[in-house]
Amino acid sequence: MSVVQPIRQHLIDPEICIRCNTCEESCPIDAVTHNDDNYVVDADKCEYCLHCIAPCPTGAIDNWRSVSQPYSLEEQMEWEELPPERQREETDAEPASEASEAEAAGILEIAHAGQGSSVVPPSSAAEPYINVYTRAQPAIARVMGNRRITEDGTESDVRHIVLDFGSTAFPFLEGQSIGIVPPGTDERGRAHAIRLYSVASPRDGERANHNNLALSVKRVVYTENGEEVRGLASNYLCDLERGAEVKVTGPFGNTFLMPNHPEANLIMICTGTGAAPFRAMTERRRRYFSNASGKLLLLFGARTPGELPYFGPLNKLPERLIDRQLVFSRLPGQDKEYVQDRMRKHADVLAEYLKDENTFVFICGLKGMEQGVDEAFAEICQNHELDWSELSTQMQAAGRYHVETY
Repeated sequence: MSVVQPIRQHLIDPEICIRCNTCEESCPIDAVTHNDDNYVVDADKCEYCLHCIAPCPTGAIDNWRSVSQPYSLEEQMEWEELPPERQREETDAEPASEASEAEAAGILEIAHAGQGSSVVPPSSAAEPYINVYTRAQPAIARVMGNRRITEDGTESDVRHIVLDFGSTAFPFLEGQSIGIVPPGTDERGRAHAIRLYSVASPRDGERANHNNLALSVKRVVYTENGEEVRGLASNYLCDLERGAEVKVTGPFGNTFLMPNHPEANLIMICTGTGAAPFRAMTERRRRYFSNASGKLLLLFGARTPGELPYFGPLNKLPERLIDRQLVFSRLPGQDKEYVQDRMRKHADVLAEYLKDENTFVFICGLKGMEQGVDEAFAEICQNHELDWSELSTQMQAAGRYHVETY
């Protein structure tokens, strides 16, 4: 009888996965694929390189099972939850030796040791809670407020939505996200995928010392093939009335976190609802560390002032707390300007920040902004006797450079 050596198979948890495609984009050998229901890992291709682990916003990618025969792609694509943590029984398999079990366990240890090797949290960040609530056991929140925070009549309908958790503990940190479970099922009768939203409140709540939080949600409506398409989760949230109940999962995210030490300089670069985590970080600093020696610099891009979320409240923040650089690309009679253009105008200031080991860079917004920001940093460094390639690598390794785009 042949002996089947166990392997440690890399799997994706379908209950936590939000189908954002980050894992498939980050896999260098195309070991990750998907169908209409699930994202899955091909055991025949996976080389445990771990490139997909850190970028995953929910941690769904970081799951492993000891198996004597790998689960096939077809099996994984039909799952609604992960199989139990046990070795699969095969008719031609004998119990694994101690050596092979140790080898399998070693793969798992390597995997976890490598998690976040390229992206780590700031060293002074608080320890986050992860995946406390799941689709199977969500937290129930109640809508306490829902108001538009962009100008009426503009194309961008962004809402500030406050969720209260009552007596249910829901711990989170600035920079984390939560999952929203849209009600109903899809055309195949399956529950809708969870949608992820960044928290826009500091850790002690939207109202200080209250068990609530806020989200910044943009209503998604577009035309495709001549027909109007409305985003499922965004319209569900934007239409919620006060008192409505919402199923919430999470919290998620263990790297895009605010450093706790008051000497930290935060460079926050965003567009649209990418401002949510920076509102949380700014409020945290305003409430408890308003006299901190560390500086806040916000570069926030939008089409017009009317389409920039929180435009009014942002302009009321004192200059001693935050340097606001609000950038607009569609102002009548003016040239288009984007955040990377404003970065170049403030090259001397940014270069000084980059030379300081207490500086942390956070980028959040549409994926298209990422390249422009990176190129601007490279140009600024080149003109100030800095090597951006080397510096950005050092900053990532030290938990000082974070990107979260979608």
